[in-house]
Amino acid sequence: MVAINKAAEATGFSDPIVTRLAKEDKVPWYRKSNLRVMYIWLFFCCMGVEMTSGFDSQLINTLQFSGPFNAYFGQGYKDASGKAAIKPSLLGFVSSCYQLGSILAVPVAPWFNQRFGRRWSIFLGSVIMVIGAIIQCFSQHVGMYIVARMLLGYGILFAIISGSSLIGELSHPKERPFMTSMFNASYFIGSIIAAAITLKTVEIKGNWSWRLPSLLQLCPSLLQICTVFLLPESPRWLISQDREEEAWAVLVKYHAEGDSTSQLAQAEMAQIKSTIQLEMANSSKSWMHLIRSPGMRRRVFITAFLGLFTQMSGNTLLSYYSNLLFQMMGYTSSYAKTRINLANQCWSLIAGVTLALIVPRFRRRLMYMLSAGSMCAVFVAMTISFERLYVAKANKTTNGAASIAALIMYFAYSPCYNIGNNALTYTYLVELWPYAERSRGIGVQQIFGKLGGFFSTNVNPLALTAINWKYLAIYCAWIAFEFLFVWLFYPETHGRTLEELAFLFEDKALADESVNAVEKQLHTDSYEIERQTSLGDGKNPVSYVEAVPSREVR
Repeated sequence: MVAINKAAEATGFSDPIVTRLAKEDKVPWYRKSNLRVMYIWLFFCCMGVEMTSGFDSQLINTLQFSGPFNAYFGQGYKDASGKAAIKPSLLGFVSSCYQLGSILAVPVAPWFNQRFGRRWSIFLGSVIMVIGAIIQCFSQHVGMYIVARMLLGYGILFAIISGSSLIGELSHPKERPFMTSMFNASYFIGSIIAAAITLKTVEIKGNWSWRLPSLLQLCPSLLQICTVFLLPESPRWLISQDREEEAWAVLVKYHAEGDSTSQLAQAEMAQIKSTIQLEMANSSKSWMHLIRSPGMRRRVFITAFLGLFTQMSGNTLLSYYSNLLFQMMGYTSSYAKTRINLANQCWSLIAGVTLALIVPRFRRRLMYMLSAGSMCAVFVAMTISFERLYVAKANKTTNGAASIAALIMYFAYSPCYNIGNNALTYTYLVELWPYAERSRGIGVQQIFGKLGGFFSTNVNPLALTAINWKYLAIYCAWIAFEFLFVWLFYPETHGRTLEELAFLFEDKALADESVNAVEKQLHTDSYEIERQTSLGDGKNPVSYVEAVPSREVR
């Protein structure tokens, strides 16, 4: 058996066998027919999940530009200019009840995902969201609308947990970081569609100005329903269910293009199986397991703040309440607001996709610190601009320079946020959590993210109305704390497969045992090929041979 790489010993990691084998594969994904087709369905199904999230955030944002929407749910309330509006407290709850629905799904979604598989979880979540969109369209009062948005939030959690896991677990080791980064970038496709639809529906006279876009929110979910079973199931989930032949078939078809003698497929199979066996032996398959060991507690601690940072870095303020910000900048007409909003969503898509393709090439900690540092700089500049606008308004004058500066910073925020919290969120989560706890780990991120989103979405309109520009200064301090947290606590996960990172915080002996299993598998296969060749049977394919160490894990 090949000895464990000494350089790996020195770094504290185990030998990255699969990573090295994957790098030796020089054929690009678009020249592999099976992998290419799978990536197409992954885009329409799993990345469609985030399109739903993007659609929702822009739907509730742009509906605030609609007079009939404000009149129907505003219950006679008027803003300072005398126009129909929704009370800030009610507006905050209507916007945030989507997150509340997701919070309620956290105890159920990870269990369902592990019990029935990634595909059925996406399917169930999508069906729930279709029902929610229909109820949302035909709501007769604000209570019905809130319940519909809670259903949408409940369903999206099933789809997010399963979709992000399935992308990471099906993708080829070479493309996995890019595919998981593209998961969040697809959010902006949904937001552009919603912004473009409301560009015209906001001009409709009557309640269909908000009913029609509310109904169209079911479209991304229908896309997921139609494509989810065109994808294979996760080989990691199949192995955890003792369906090893099916898992082996998936790896051979999509990672080796049907070549069962592929060393990469053999190594992946051995590594996945041995790692999952070790994880299962050291996992109680319960939520309590997440706090029983120092390594797991550290994962929970980091994941909780990762969830908070994704929803409390100023993004909910800019995404859900651009109507209020545009008014503070001096852009008051629906024509101007809808077009600025659509331009920002298009810009965000360009920045998001570009960064999703670039950022995974670099170290995770560096990218997260760059993201937090640049966001802090943008918010400082934005705070100063809004303070100048506030002073100008108090003196009954205008400040065109401050208005333009605030708008520029509004556009500058998106790429800064996308560097870390968009491009890396699910890449980092999938790398941080081992398979046995991955669904619950993403569930932890979701519950803290949704709690953060629920809090900030409720508070934003109230605080912005009460203390104006000073509220943005609070975000400056919070984002500065985010930078310090990343620097102090985030571990580096760049350049490793999921199995090589499975014991990131645990005893290295467990990771080494997984490596030994891979080496033994490769040694066995090489011997088998040589034996068959010597017998004149070199054309017969080598099937997967059991090679996981049988000794008990202590």
